[in-house]
Amino acid sequence: MLSSYPFRIGLFGIGLKAYWPQFQGLQQRLEGYVKTVADKMAQPGVEVVSLGLIDSPEAALAAGHQFRREDVEVIFLYVTTYALSSTVLPVVRRAKVPVIILNFQPTAALDYASFNRLEDRTQMTGEWLAYCSSCPVPEIANVFRRTGIEFHQVTGALQEDAESWKEVHQWIDAARVVHIMAHNRLGLMGHYYNGMLDVATDLTRQAATFGGHMEFIEVEELVVLRQEVTAKETIDRVGHFREVFDVQSDCKEEELVRAARTSLALEELVRGKDLGSLAYYHMGRGCAEIEEVMTSVIVGNTLLTARGIPIAGEYEIKNVQAMKVLDSLGAGGSFTEFYAMDFSDDMVLMGHDGPGHIAIASEKCKVRPLGVYHGKVGQGLSVEMAVRAGPVTLLSVVEDPEGTLFFLVAEGESVAGPILEIGNTNSRYRFPIGARSFINSWNSHGPAHHCAVGVGHIADKLEKVAALLSIRLIKIC
Repeated sequence: MLSSYPFRIGLFGIGLKAYWPQFQGLQQRLEGYVKTVADKMAQPGVEVVSLGLIDSPEAALAAGHQFRREDVEVIFLYVTTYALSSTVLPVVRRAKVPVIILNFQPTAALDYASFNRLEDRTQMTGEWLAYCSSCPVPEIANVFRRTGIEFHQVTGALQEDAESWKEVHQWIDAARVVHIMAHNRLGLMGHYYNGMLDVATDLTRQAATFGGHMEFIEVEELVVLRQEVTAKETIDRVGHFREVFDVQSDCKEEELVRAARTSLALEELVRGKDLGSLAYYHMGRGCAEIEEVMTSVIVGNTLLTARGIPIAGEYEIKNVQAMKVLDSLGAGGSFTEFYAMDFSDDMVLMGHDGPGHIAIASEKCKVRPLGVYHGKVGQGLSVEMAVRAGPVTLLSVVEDPEGTLFFLVAEGESVAGPILEIGNTNSRYRFPIGARSFINSWNSHGPAHHCAVGVGHIADKLEKVAALLSIRLIKIC
């Protein structure tokens, strides 16, 4: 799906056509600045559609049409000098995508001494105009507010301003996430875990907020695909398990074979449905073939999650959306919930049964046999892992009483130490506000009991994702 719709961002600079005959070289200088911005924005997987310098209402209207034809996800408006708001409004009004104003002057400050030594006052004015990017921003902001156009700003310098450019690239990363989510195909297989009222969600609201498509899948489809797996494919997949995982010695060969067949069927299901994520749950009680499948999915789901196709158990749609967002930011995104408190060390233990995210594990994930899947049917293999030590971010997609969605975020630290060796993903987390305050603050916003965990402190990126989705973000710490 994504390969058919490349990720494009729009860029245009603004100027005033009346200046060009008055100030020699100013237009070419500003056009060079726009090219510099385009070059700095370039990165793998990003197509920059730069329309250069727009200097009249007529050019602005044409630019708006072109941005619509190019299907850009977001527009960066680079304010190079003073320009009329009528040069800006037609572009973004026609394009109908979020706009980020880049209020970048060429360097951190004018060289006042050199500037004042210029004998030609026309030349002096031209030099000033090359630095007056902040001049028209209030005018542009006024018109955007009055016309209902949401905008965001980055203010700084074009050169030698790492902080401002970090923010620009965060906006690009955020726009890429929005693009991925808008084109994602989320598989829904089975049904909610009976009685989990917190997990239920409004699918229409999910589609309205994130975009994408939700594909309902019958468990029987996976059963049929599993029947088609060959013996050789199964043997090869067991070998792959042993390469990727630390398969514990008490794992029976027949359990590895069961999991291998299901893993191959899952991959074929994902390929055939073109899925980018999956939420599932099914008891399977009363049908041997379905129970055989549903009790052997964990290892295969872990492999898929590691490939950027997050899998959430218990039909947790909201949380698989959170996992996909974190994975799209390169942070992982592993399924988790509160496990226990460690008041002695002021930590929260968090984890979950089912798949984990190999890419953020502290070491090679263990595969262990479980004699019972607690609260579920049957027995089989499970994955045990801890998130590697270092900064982490928790993300929950929360549905509020009015039915709208928002992001709940907390930054903390994964801390090495003893975990519960029960064949689940679980880790120890420390938060700057302390375990008690974190738990109370987090729960006060009414999240479902699941959330996603990713590596790194990325709340600033998530704030931008939320802004582009036009939803709230609440940060606990």
